[in-house]
Amino acid sequence: MISAASHVPAMTLLVAGDPDQLTGSYVYDARIVEALRKRGWDVAVEGLAGRFPMPDQQATESLESTLGELPDGARVVIDAMVMAGLPEVVARHGERLDLTALMHHPQADETGLSGIERDGFQTSEALALMAMQRVIATSTFTAERLADFGVLPSQIHVVEPGVQQAPLSVSATRDDNGMESQRLLCVASLTPRKGHEVLIEALAEVSELGWECDCIGGLDLAPEHARRVEDMIEAQGLGERVFLLGTRSPESLAAYYAEADLFVLPSYYEGYGMVVTEALAHGLPVITTTGGALEHTLPEGAGLAVEPGDAQALATALRRWLEDGDLRTRLREGAAAARGQQQDWSSAAAAFAAALGEDTRS
Repeated sequence: MISAASHVPAMTLLVAGDPDQLTGSYVYDARIVEALRKRGWDVAVEGLAGRFPMPDQQATESLESTLGELPDGARVVIDAMVMAGLPEVVARHGERLDLTALMHHPQADETGLSGIERDGFQTSEALALMAMQRVIATSTFTAERLADFGVLPSQIHVVEPGVQQAPLSVSATRDDNGMESQRLLCVASLTPRKGHEVLIEALAEVSELGWECDCIGGLDLAPEHARRVEDMIEAQGLGERVFLLGTRSPESLAAYYAEADLFVLPSYYEGYGMVVTEALAHGLPVITTTGGALEHTLPEGAGLAVEPGDAQALATALRRWLEDGDLRTRLREGAAAARGQQQDWSSAAAAFAAALGEDTRS
């Protein structure tokens, strides 16, 4: 914790649990912090104990204690997962601190919620956002969605993710003779929103074709759902072709990108979809959905997009990729073009700093 007597950082970022988690929102947070520090910012990151976004007592006490120990006027950025279920805590400090919500996507939009849970988040997030001086959204789609939570457009700043430079995958530079089995890659935690069950159903429809699929992402965020996906893989007879590999380090993940031919993201909804831009950074075409911001994240010509939850449409897109060499060539060219237009994290951090009202000198 940071006491009032200690040095006040230029910014304190509050996240749920371990800040080093390798999921999209945590990676965004970490990259922004790293880039801000390179700009000379003094940034503290606090991982709060307890259960989020449906908070338990420990989570409530952790947020209350952390905010309470910060001095008046301190600049605090609160990841949306932290504030979603605790509007009364942030409201108590809203006038005393300079609060900014970092909104990857509303928790009310999470897949698998009951109607009561969704309505509860809609109400609590709207109340929490009322205590914020500003909101930083990670996509234009999310920014527009915040109108439903009563946030004024003048309060919202869009700071899309950057991307790290990456070497091209092997498939982006070799000749495609149409004879090789295709290596598919999906990077997404096994949670209901990510749509792995749709992917498994679609892959079963093209099982006569040559492919293998590596699925990288945490298996412990929704254990029951992960077990259902595992059971589906076995039931469809895909146990020797679809591999649930769990979380991988950035260095290990880079090796999977290097060996992949195609990136697949079957999400029902994304607030941005950082892994799409990461795949493009490696020159990989993408098959994904139009769920949430994904309709805008994937550049035209760099891949194919289908309606979320439509396993047959996803199977058709996969079949086109697997059977049509000319299509593969066109999409690789589109991915290469998109790769050359990507924003880096330094630019993203400059926009983040500007949103917080700071001089964005280099």
